[in-house]
Amino acid sequence: MVQVCLNGPRTAADGTAVPLTPESMAESAADAVAAGATDIHVHPKTPCGRDTLSPRVLTETLSAIRSRVPVPVGVTTGAWAEPDTAARLERIRSWTVLPDHASVNWHEPGAEEVAALLLDLGVGVEAGIWSGTDGAERFAASPLGPKVLRVLAEVTDTDPARAVVSARGLLSDLGAAHGRPVLLHGEDGGAWPVLRLAGRLGLATRVGVEDVLVLPDGRRAGSNAELVAAGLVEYEAGRRGARRRG
Repeated sequence: MVQVCLNGPRTAADGTAVPLTPESMAESAADAVAAGATDIHVHPKTPCGRDTLSPRVLTETLSAIRSRVPVPVGVTTGAWAEPDTAARLERIRSWTVLPDHASVNWHEPGAEEVAALLLDLGVGVEAGIWSGTDGAERFAASPLGPKVLRVLAEVTDTDPARAVVSARGLLSDLGAAHGRPVLLHGEDGGAWPVLRLAGRLGLATRVGVEDVLVLPDGRRAGSNAELVAAGLVEYEAGRRGARRRG
């Protein structure tokens, strides 16, 4: 599985490749799926470009994307979009159109409550476990662990020379991850090395302008579709390397 992460918390300052409106997100999603993406992760945005959990914005964003693509669509529940846990839970309860899945960062305050609510609503939970946090430890002790859709192993080390080591350390910390599938990805300078590692290990991965703005050769990416196409090539190169070593 290759998920496309359409925008993340990036803004217009990060360039025109970042889709910020429901219409541009839908167009970017359609192009990315045509390029080979099989799942979508998106951050709905207010008109001023801020991440939001607003039910109105979520409805507009999901409806626009689903009108263009047949694949699952997930959203963020990051605490930066709504720092107060009670308010975040109320926002989610007020959603009238539900995503197929939503990411929950396990190191954030209120993660267990947010995940439990999503599961009660019938929304799949992607457990975001960030390197450099206590997320893996907290997730290992969580009674909700066996119920999540998958684990997002998120490598926050952006140094290309260290990211793979950090990724392997994170996977070791996760252990069996409650037996759930693992999606491994990095960000910025670590994005491409970690994606190739995911290929070598046969794990799901993701790519898109949330995670990286440049192609493997250092050129600025023009779109999510361009990143997905390059990601599939890099992923397959990792798989071939693993087969040769095997």
